[in-house]
Amino acid sequence: MNMKRVTRSRSGRMFAAVVLAVAVAIPLGVTGAASAATTLTVAQALAAQDGRTATVTGYVIGQPTATNTVLRSGFTADTAIAIADQAGETGTARMLYVQVTAAWRSTFGLLGNPSLRGRQVTATGTLTAYFSHGGLKNPSAMSLGGGATPSPSPTPTPAPTGTPDAYYAAAAGKTGPALRTALHGIIRVQTKLSYDQVWDALKDTDQDPANPANVILLYSGRSQSKTSNGGGANDWNREHVWAKSHGDFGTATGPGTDVHHLRPEDVSVNSLRGNKDFDAGGGAVAEAPGCYTDADSFEPRDAVKGDVARMILYMAIRYEGGDGWPDLEPNDSVSNGSAPRLGRLSKLLAWNDQDPPDAFEQRRNQRIYERWQGNRNPFVDHPEWARSIWG
Repeated sequence: MNMKRVTRSRSGRMFAAVVLAVAVAIPLGVTGAASAATTLTVAQALAAQDGRTATVTGYVIGQPTATNTVLRSGFTADTAIAIADQAGETGTARMLYVQVTAAWRSTFGLLGNPSLRGRQVTATGTLTAYFSHGGLKNPSAMSLGGGATPSPSPTPTPAPTGTPDAYYAAAAGKTGPALRTALHGIIRVQTKLSYDQVWDALKDTDQDPANPANVILLYSGRSQSKTSNGGGANDWNREHVWAKSHGDFGTATGPGTDVHHLRPEDVSVNSLRGNKDFDAGGGAVAEAPGCYTDADSFEPRDAVKGDVARMILYMAIRYEGGDGWPDLEPNDSVSNGSAPRLGRLSKLLAWNDQDPPDAFEQRRNQRIYERWQGNRNPFVDHPEWARSIWG
């Protein structure tokens, strides 16, 4: 490989980081045994989905009839409602499907109570899939309205530094293999998206701070209309930063739909990168200023070198081979083929040091956590952990 070291100026994206608090509360007027339970947001409930009993507050969006279908009018039954943290929510990935059993249908069924749409409700029940979607089943209590004044949340409210200490409590004080194990246990709890839902997620997570109608393309750095996604010339599509052929996981729900490593990119640039490993060197990429490529590697522009590194490291910690997916791991090779490996690790670690998280990357991490998957990229919050794990 024609290796080189060129110092390029960092073209950072300057805007204010959005830091939104995720609050919990004690519900008012909830009847039943769970009246003293801590209230979760819909985002928190979607991230749990582990069979626990919980109380959740949200706004009624409509009647779910399928995994990705919610009626907002013309209701057909009183058996379920979809709730969300925002009354105007349109993405089903951010809605919790609540089963309405016979005891609650006269008050909370939308067929009989269509004016319920847009109102806030609180429900206590089992956090488990409903319509093959994040849900709450077998409610033991339901009431109109939300909770009292929010109290500090056990799910983290990010500190001004962007470091949500409570979220990483299980990793506190750990290094090396123990840190790795702890982080895997934390971030594996997530809402899983379909590949179609990824389109909507990227339009939110990669929004241009200077133009909310556009997204920023990862390698090209170009601001482009959100609606120009597809497969045509100069459209943008979904770039798998951890190339899906490295482990052959495709686009089925799992690593192939994990938004922490999926980014918008120009169709032809995405194709040019293909499944190459990452390294320095090569010829300039005409449609992606500052990027370079050769036969076996791709070098991203300076402003996103660290972003790329942290996405790869996230995938290695999240997918350890214990949930039916390949055990992904970075190594120092650029000829990994279809093995679940991606390189070059030494270069990725250097890029993580060279290009620390900026406001765009921090906002992206927060949006994925709050609105889409309920988990975080720990290397965006703690870039120093990369060296602690990989040396």
